[in-house]
Amino acid sequence: MEQNEKRVIYLAGGCFWGMEKLMQSIPGVLDAESGYANGTGEQDADYKTVCTGKTGFRETVKVTYDPVRVSLDQLLFAYFEVVDPTVVNR
Repeated sequence: MEQNEKRVIYLAGGCFWGMEKLMQSIPGVLDAESGYANGTGEQDADYKTVCTGKTGFRETVKVTYDPVRVSLDQLLFAYFEVVDPTVVNR
């Protein structure tokens, strides 16, 4: 692995602002950016429209990290500490 190699993962779970803040607090995370994924169309990707529940979008955080400083396992461990995938809409 090259010294300056970055990796990216998209994580969806609950309030994206909370997930963004959590990811930003982890050493080795270079950037965490809130957004929307898997919806009907880019023009529908705004908070008010997504909140209708009719667009298919989910709140998502794009996490850019340095795999030399933090592993994917560590990021997923932090993610699953705050997200319960067995509960709908949480």
